[in-house]
Amino acid sequence: METRIASTTREVIISDNGPTVLIGERINPSGKKKLQDELLAGKLDLVRHEAIQQVQEGADILDVNVGATGVDEVTLLPAAVEAIMEVTDVPLCLDSGNPRALEAALKVYRGRPLVNSVTAEHSSLSDILALVKEHDCAVIGLTMDEKGIPRDAARRVELAHYIIDTATQMGISRHDIIIDCLNMPAAANAEASTALIEALIEVRSQLGVNMTLGISNISFGLPDRPLLNGVFMSIAVHLGVNCPVVDVAKVRPYVLAADALLGKDQHMRRFIHDYRGRQKQASHG
Repeated sequence: METRIASTTREVIISDNGPTVLIGERINPSGKKKLQDELLAGKLDLVRHEAIQQVQEGADILDVNVGATGVDEVTLLPAAVEAIMEVTDVPLCLDSGNPRALEAALKVYRGRPLVNSVTAEHSSLSDILALVKEHDCAVIGLTMDEKGIPRDAARRVELAHYIIDTATQMGISRHDIIIDCLNMPAAANAEASTALIEALIEVRSQLGVNMTLGISNISFGLPDRPLLNGVFMSIAVHLGVNCPVVDVAKVRPYVLAADALLGKDQHMRRFIHDYRGRQKQASHG
């Protein structure tokens, strides 16, 4: 199963056997007052800075979300996309639940983006999948519906089936559908991580599609979040999550270690190269 995402000059392939693809999460105003304030003012300097920084840290794709209260996403999402394309050539993940904003961003994007995201809600499926089909891009399917995120694994798997069936009936290839089983804070529900793990196993087994996940949600409200996120990242990679949405700087070593031990890094070259780079940086720090 291969999903192709591209800019004008760079192509990223998300696949079963290839290295884990890292989607940088930091261009997202949720919980970030400084970014919220800049977006409300129509400024994109911090967006550009975060784009450059995340690519330097090893991001393969950048998630772009400008959804803050009071922001006109229809205007600002395409503006942010154009600003990022000015400073980096990595492919982008266009992150909005607003079909008009997504359409505006898709019109200015140069390449083949990833759309984040569609849900199992009827309006989302009809509006967003139509855009995905029209623009021939890939899409993330969230396993939630009008009732929200199911607590149990079985319902999430059902919704994954439903999203994929609906998309393929519209002529969208299974290769272009990435499923997100939705990570919930473990501190709020002791069974959150086990339900998610079960859902990942079943989606992988039953559907065989590529999978993503917002890794940092698992540790919300808990101490030592980087440790929890890194360990959970390794578990998720083992279970088939091959394009997670992450804070790249904090979890990339865990991902490279997991890839090396799972046979996704020939002769462990990427792991060794990254280790040497970190050692060199530390010696100069």
